[in-house]
Amino acid sequence: MNRISVAQPKMVGNERKYVLDCLDTNWISSNGKYIGAFEQAFAEFCGVKHAVATNNGTTALHLALVGLDLQPGDEVIIPTVTYIATANAVRYCGATPVLVDVCAETMNIDPREIEKKITPKTRGIIAVHLYGHPAGMGTIDEIARKHGLWVVEDAAEAHGAEVQGRKVGGLGTCATFSFFGNKIITTGEGGMITTNDDALAAKLRLFRGQGMDPKRRYWFPVVGYNYRMTNIQAAIGLAQLEGIETALAQRDALAGWYNVALADLQDKIVLPVEASWARQVFWMYNIFLRDGDENRRDAVMQQLDEMDIETRPVFYPMHVLPPYKEDASYPVGDLWAQRGINLPTHQDLTPADVQRIADSLRMALVN
Repeated sequence: MNRISVAQPKMVGNERKYVLDCLDTNWISSNGKYIGAFEQAFAEFCGVKHAVATNNGTTALHLALVGLDLQPGDEVIIPTVTYIATANAVRYCGATPVLVDVCAETMNIDPREIEKKITPKTRGIIAVHLYGHPAGMGTIDEIARKHGLWVVEDAAEAHGAEVQGRKVGGLGTCATFSFFGNKIITTGEGGMITTNDDALAAKLRLFRGQGMDPKRRYWFPVVGYNYRMTNIQAAIGLAQLEGIETALAQRDALAGWYNVALADLQDKIVLPVEASWARQVFWMYNIFLRDGDENRRDAVMQQLDEMDIETRPVFYPMHVLPPYKEDASYPVGDLWAQRGINLPTHQDLTPADVQRIADSLRMALVN
């Protein structure tokens, strides 16, 4: 049988046409019409005033924190279960990521735990919309206003997710996105920052382009970064964005196929749960073993691999990784990260593929 990959991009729109236009016109670097077009279209998609393109999702996070003037000695509250870029971006600024446990239902930061970690050094909160399910932004924003903090949405995995009918990207002070090759839409590598703050957007653009004054060429009033997206990347991104509603609908359908195919295994696994106030976009369809530990989880994944089905473990919590290790317990994050598996999630999968994955998982779980 053909091997089923855990993720893969799908390019069936204007990607080739737009890239060839870049090549034909020689606009291949960080200038060109597609950068502005992609930024404008993405801002409209998220319902915000500004979108600032970057060369990847990690630099988008770092640039956002620079724009928010995060300084050495400051603290930023983040969930312990996230991709390491969330913590790394804080550390790039010389600040300290302060870890908070997650909710069992969504694996997102637990708002009930945030205030316990606020100190006089706290400057903001990064709310990660993990695996495509949005965090509880209503409560998080209330906490931030109460304590005078900013909120960054780490929406790297959540293009199109919604909280009470509002898309992520405009629910905090700013938001960051990734367009890596396995994301819902991709530019190969690439990122974006969205915001409704005019002054912040201007600051982000200044620091993104080496700090060059936009009104005085080769005059640099600040130490900036080369975090610019290329015109070729933006051309791909614009074409991908043109098809995002189809992509989201296909992922909704895929999740429905999984829910049906795995329904009889719910005594052994926990299926994804979508909060009543949320629209989940299923960057990854996750399951969690009801019992066992990391070794048991890895054994199930190994058996699936031997059946030519690629999977991934849920991210390790930050507090167990060497750069951020703590002698502390985060019980929800510890348990669910040890038992979580990302099943194949992409738009080329068919109902037959999903049934094959379900049948293979069924065999792996009884061994």
